This record gives sequence, structure tokens and C-alpha cells, in this order.
Amino acid sequence: MTDTLIPNGPKADGPVENGYFKKGCNPFAQTGRSKLQNKRATLNQQIIKQMRMRAGAENLLKATSNNKVREQVVMELSYVNSDLQLLMVQLEGLNSSVQVYQNVEETSSIPLIPLGLKETKDVDFSVPIKDFILEHYSEDGSNFQDQIDDLMDLRQACRTPSRNVSGVELLARYYSQLAFLENRFFSPTHQIGIFFTWYDSFTGVPVCQQNISLEKASVLFNMAALYSQIGTRANRQTQAGLEDSISAFQKSAGVLHYLKETFTHTPSYDMSPAMLSMLIRLMLAQAQECLFEQIALPGIRNEFFSLLKMAQETSKVGETYNQVLQSMIQTPVKNNVPFFWTTMSQLKINHYNSLAHYFVSTALLDHQLAPSDDEDKQEKALSQIYDTMPEGCSPLKILKNKEERRRIGKAHLQRAIMGHEEAIRTHALCQHLQKLDILDDILQASHKRSLAKFDQNNKEDEFTDYMVAPDVISKTEKKAEMEIPAATKGPLSVFSAKQRWTVPRTIRLRLQDRDLGFTLKGDAPVQIQSLNPLCPAANEGLKEGDYLVAVGDTDCKWMGVSDVMKLLKDVDEEGINIRVVSMVDSSSQAMPTKSATYCGGLPKTYSMICLAHDDDKNPKSRKVAKKPSFISWGLKNKQKSSSTLSLPNADYSGALPCIKPAPTFPASYNDSALY
Repeated sequence: MTDTLIPNGPKADGPVENGYFKKGCNPFAQTGRSKLQNKRATLNQQIIKQMRMRAGAENLLKATSNNKVREQVVMELSYVNSDLQLLMVQLEGLNSSVQVYQNVEETSSIPLIPLGLKETKDVDFSVPIKDFILEHYSEDGSNFQDQIDDLMDLRQACRTPSRNVSGVELLARYYSQLAFLENRFFSPTHQIGIFFTWYDSFTGVPVCQQNISLEKASVLFNMAALYSQIGTRANRQTQAGLEDSISAFQKSAGVLHYLKETFTHTPSYDMSPAMLSMLIRLMLAQAQECLFEQIALPGIRNEFFSLLKMAQETSKVGETYNQVLQSMIQTPVKNNVPFFWTTMSQLKINHYNSLAHYFVSTALLDHQLAPSDDEDKQEKALSQIYDTMPEGCSPLKILKNKEERRRIGKAHLQRAIMGHEEAIRTHALCQHLQKLDILDDILQASHKRSLAKFDQNNKEDEFTDYMVAPDVISKTEKKAEMEIPAATKGPLSVFSAKQRWTVPRTIRLRLQDRDLGFTLKGDAPVQIQSLNPLCPAANEGLKEGDYLVAVGDTDCKWMGVSDVMKLLKDVDEEGINIRVVSMVDSSSQAMPTKSATYCGGLPKTYSMICLAHDDDKNPKSRKVAKKPSFISWGLKNKQKSSSTLSLPNADYSGALPCIKPAPTFPASYNDSALY
């Protein structure tokens, strides 16, 4: 899919690309991915219809004592439950449809598993927000219709993000806007009547809440899902494609981890801690698989040390998929994980462990210890392959004894052949796996290669040896690690609804003996430290621990120390104005907490931790109320076109792969701003 670009839009504050405003994908585009998402949306509607019918039938069953009516209701319930079961199977099929997400140029790589995007219903912010503005701020909400429309346009675009970094930036921009929306309009003691509805990506069960935390958590889930789709789409036959795939899966795991740690009482099953833990392991396992492919891409040399290294790398991939499988078969998760996912994990465990045995056998069978070889080095390398050596053998004995070497090499080949056969049998168990022809070709080719190697080293007059080769110890040069994108850390964790801030203060910086009188620390945003209490800035009210948010007219909340220092290097005796804020101690403010309860594997009551604070509790923050601070969201341009987004942009020229979110501070910097 490509972005829909609207030309000749109104001029925006932030930078735009080639004069165009980025939007989501065309929801009517007939691509394979969009067709799957449309099917998912249709299934979700059918599931909610059947659930309503079931709820009505169950209520009627409780209310009536007429036996004839009860019999009819029971029969109707059986039909409804059957229909629900069929719909769940169809939804599982969508989660098992991985071919459309793979790179179209892929011809020799094992398919990877992406996450599907969660579906949602439209939300109308207009009436509730305007009513709240009139009630709470005593101003006419119609004056802010343009900004509200911009927000609604952004949310609508997020329902169909493009499958690239621009799509992730779109979701990250909306996520950052939700924090501002929460600060200004969502109070833990007052609901404004905005309902958010999201569908579970595995069960299709809808969750509807007035809590904006559901919206934020679901956007994060879709961000992780989009990263996983980017990872599966990359061309893994090139180094650049593999690097993109590895990075995308690591970022997907990082976003899922952030979601798990930040939203501890998510009401949707697909965002429960157990399910998120499994998904994190799955993303890291696929990243580890791509790391192995990256090492193997130039070719695997038929050399003793190279083969042993590849054996341990493949064993590491098999080990990570075994961890995924163990989390999939646990009680709270296994009921809703697609069968395709479980069988794919089993298949990859057998396949990669078999490759590990094949590489060890090739190293032992094809390479004999020569006088010119480094005996100690080979002995050390072979000893590190096994946790326990084969019975009655030592590494040096295996290396020097040709028959012993051949015997153990054949034992590894036998395990490789058995593992490949098990992988082929697993492939035949799942109808969705059977559709992946490339996967069958890879398994068959690996099996035939092991059989051919065994026939080359088998003697007709040789007695059968029932020795079982030991497992190969897993080891890797580079382990897949979670990578939390910039949009979910740094300033978003500092300038969030969890913290309260003072009004931005203007400080005049002047040099004194060619020194500003303080140092900076931190990385987006930077903090004042080592402040000289006698310097001019301290006399004007600068405090140690203040966060630097602007230098002159330049917003620097998203800048690191090096970038801020570039802005300050030209300060002279005349000085320059900076803006700083201080964090208000909120330890005395109790944060309301709620918990979610589950019944029969499905949420019975839905509630989440409320992260917002009520502005009414801090009357000092409302001494000055300059219109339109509480709804500006940093927007200066109010010209509105029905087909364009005029939300704030940020500079994307940096090296970070994810969006630097839009500026968090309103243009007016007044007392009612909450950071």
C-alpha cells in the first residue's frame, strides 16, 4: 500500500514532505492486506451480532418458566453458539494468513508470522469535547471545531496506516496527541461521554470503555503489529532487507513490552500480560531467525569452525522458538492462539535443531584432523558444542579417531533426518501450513540433503549403531534484544499525564567569564545540573533539575544534549532567552487505581488504571486562562480542509527510526498548560 497524499493543502507549522500532508492508506485499496483487514472488520460485526443474540437468549431463558419457550430458546442458543464457533474459526484463519504479508520477491525464505491490526469503531469527539469546554472552561466550544476535526481526521487515518515507517509515525503522532487530550479533558472523577470501542484481534470480542487508556493501549498494540508486518515484508534475500526485518521485529517486541509494563490492567484479551509475553517472545524469536539468516546469507563455508559456529546459531533459533511454544501452550494463552502459530513454532523447532545436527555431522565427517591443524583450538571448539560428551568419548579422542568421528557424525545425521521428518509431518497437520509451498520445498530439500549425506557415509556391512547424539548447545554472536522506539520513551515518559509541571519560565542566559554557569544531562529532554548558585541564570530563577524546553524560538523538548549545545554555543554577552519547567512533587496526590476481573476466560468487567489527574485539584494552574491553550495541541494554523491533516509535525531528519512526536507544549505557554 502507498500513502494517500493530498496536494496543495494549507501550510502547516512543522515540516512536510514535498509540500504534501501524510494520510493513512486508502481504505478501499484492493490489496491483499486491506482485503484481510476488511474481512476482519466484517467478522467483528458478525461476532458482536451473535453475542447480542446469545445474551438476549440467555436473559430470556432466565426470565421464562414456560417449558416450550425454554426448549426453543435452548435450540436457538445452540445455533448461535455454532455460528460463533464458525466465526472464531474464520478469524483464526485470518490470523493464519501470512502469505499476503510476505515480500513478493521472496522465493527461498521460511515465512514469518505478523500481527493483524486491531479494528475499532468511529469516535465522534466533537459534541462531548465542546460541551466540556463550555462547562469546564466557560468558553464556546465551536471556536475549536477545526482542532477537533483535525484530531478526528488523524484518528481515522490511523485505522489504515501504510505498511512502512510513515505508518508507524502516523500512529505515534496520534498516540502523543492522546496524552494531551487526556490531560485536558479526561478526569478520573468525571466522564465526558466519549466511548472507545476496540475489537480483540484473536477473539473478535468488542471492548467498549470511556477510559482513554483503552485507546492508548490499542494504538500501541497496532504500532507493534505494524512493525511486525514491516518485518515480514522486508526482502530477506538482501543484507539491507534482513537488517530492516531484524530492527522491525525488535521494535515490535519493544512496543509490546512497553505496553505490558505501562498498561497493567488492559481489558482486552489480546493485551493481557500472558498474551503480550508470548507475543514478545514470538517477535524476538523471529528477529533471532533473521539474525541467523543474515550470517548465512553470504554462504556457509564447508570449514570445521564455521560449521560448528552455524550449528550453535541454528540451535539458538530452535531454543528461542521452544520458549515461544512453551508460552503458547500455557492455560491462559492456548485457548485463543491460532493452531497455525503453534504448529509453525513446532515446525521451526524441529527444523532448526535438525540443521544444528547436520552442521555438526558435516564438520565431523568432512574434516579430519591434519598435522597442520590447530589441535587445541579444534578440541576447545568441539568441547563447547556439547553439554555432556558422548559416552566414553573425549573431544581429542573424537578428533583423532576417524571411526569414532564417523560414528558420532552419523548419529547427528540420524537426529537431523528424524527432526526433518517430524517437521514435514507437522507441516501436513495444519491446512494453513499446507498452503505455504515455499515452506514445504525448504523442508523437503533439507531432508533430502541429510539423507544424501547419510548414504555417503553408510557402509552395507556395518552393524547398526543405536547411539543417540547429544544436543547441541545454543550460542549466538548477536542476541535479539527488545528495542523501544523513540515514540514510546524519552519525552513521552517525562512529559506525560503522570507528571505535573510548573508554568514555563523565561530565563535570560548571559556569559560570565565565558561560562554559562551550569551543565546539561539527559537525552530528550535535557536537564540542568551542576548549577553555579552565583551565576546570572541562577539569579534569574534557574534551578538545578529544571528541564530545558526552548532555546530562543526553537523548541528543544525532543533534542539531546549535543543538539541543545549547538543552540547555546553562540551565546554572547547580550545573552539569549531560554524556557524551563520544573516538575511538581505529586507524591501527596493519590493516584486512583482499579483492576480488571475475568470470568470464563473473557473480561466480565472492564476497568483500567486511570493515569489522568484532575485539573480542579490544582487551582494554581488555572490562574490565567488564555484562549485557546487547553485545546491548542500546539496548533498555530487553523485553516482547515476536509481532506487534509494540519496537526503538528516534527523534524524526521534524525537517525531514529521512529517518529519524534509532535511538540507537547502549546504555543501560548500559559498557566493552564499541563505537561
